[in-house]
Amino acid sequence: MLLVEDDHVVRGAMLRSLTGRGHAVHAVGTALEALRRVAAETPDLVVLDLGLPDLDGSDALRMLRGITDIPIIIATARDDEQSVVRLLRAGADDYMVKPFTGAHLDARITTVLRRVGRASRTAPPAVHVVGGLQIDVGERSAHLDGEPLALTRKEFDLLAYLAARPGRVVSRRELLEEVWRQPSVGEDQTIDVHLYWLRRKMGESAAKPRYLRTVRGVGFRLVAPD
Repeated sequence: MLLVEDDHVVRGAMLRSLTGRGHAVHAVGTALEALRRVAAETPDLVVLDLGLPDLDGSDALRMLRGITDIPIIIATARDDEQSVVRLLRAGADDYMVKPFTGAHLDARITTVLRRVGRASRTAPPAVHVVGGLQIDVGERSAHLDGEPLALTRKEFDLLAYLAARPGRVVSRRELLEEVWRQPSVGEDQTIDVHLYWLRRKMGESAAKPRYLRTVRGVGFRLVAPD
């Protein structure tokens, strides 16, 4: 588990409480440290404070959701409903308002992990096949005509999302919300850059598409070649 809290007093108290309840916890004090730790180690869960010194926690949440789908619990003093709704929509799995007890946090962590575990057991990883393209979600592997594709984490997530909906046009907004976990608009360049590299690795281009088709003004769809 990763604890992201800049106040060393609060961080120390939470660390002692969580480890005392049997959790293995790493604690950091900045958003940059959190992003590095998550990218390198992929913890089971993140407890994220919003008032970080280098980056607002809400921005850190969006950046974390860009690289991982692990559970994230927000821990903050902000208690207005608008903030709660915005952060939950941005990808938070739960939200706790300070001050709270160690027992309360432990109960929330247990509930979130149980919910995630139950979801993974009831929904086994899928394998999507579109033409000569095969995506194994469980193994996070992709093959084209029997050859492995060397994809980044986000390239795989993008391809897997489209492969689960073959032939359907998926809007840019949907991709931002479901793949990048960013409900805001204005991030079209992010999608375009990932699609560019994904197409190159699949041996195609926007001008000469095989699998990845652009529907101008609407979005994208994945289809088997004619």
